[in-house]
Amino acid sequence: MQKYHYLLFDLDGTLTDPKIGITKCVAYALESFGIQVTDLDTLTCFIGPPLLDSFMEYYSFSEKEAAKAVEKYRGRFSAIGILENRVYPGIEELLKELTDLGFQLILATSKPSVYAKQILAFFHLESYFTFLSGSELDGRRTTKGEVIAYALEKCLITDRSQVLMIGDRKHDILGAKENKIDSMGVLFGYGTKEELLLAGADYIVESVEEMYHFFKKLSSL
Repeated sequence: MQKYHYLLFDLDGTLTDPKIGITKCVAYALESFGIQVTDLDTLTCFIGPPLLDSFMEYYSFSEKEAAKAVEKYRGRFSAIGILENRVYPGIEELLKELTDLGFQLILATSKPSVYAKQILAFFHLESYFTFLSGSELDGRRTTKGEVIAYALEKCLITDRSQVLMIGDRKHDILGAKENKIDSMGVLFGYGTKEELLLAGADYIVESVEEMYHFFKKLSSL
């Protein structure tokens, strides 16, 4: 088994469950276009991928319409939705254990950096991460591949065999492949096992506990 040193974590659906905040903000944005959504569960597909792409993919918006929808979304998200969120049980304990075991943790999220920083600070998770790589409100680094590449560059990581990307959606896995690093899919988020396997995840874990045992074993090699 490869001994990794750098662990890149996705945020939404991997460290925290942002379902309420994200789906309510998407519904709010859609309402401005006259689209009423009564079942918020139908909007969980927006958790993970870049928002602009999701509005175009799932509601056939033009790029201009999608940009307006993202603006509406952010209006509610920055004021309310950002904290309609919760940390998955066991995550903080996992991050502490991984840090104690000597792994270097890096956040790699498609969420705008300004929001990701607020979320980590609110839940007191920021101390576990040595670097945060996210997208920017001006449209820079929107894809997971770009986010990962930025993290590798800024952290001066040259040996990619020492890096593992951890996330719950295919975008995390595909972004890892784009950067020639290994990936782990987690099933307690919003991606399915089929989605993660088709994307080519190197490992798949069903729970936070299983992830802990994976890295515990890894650290003893």
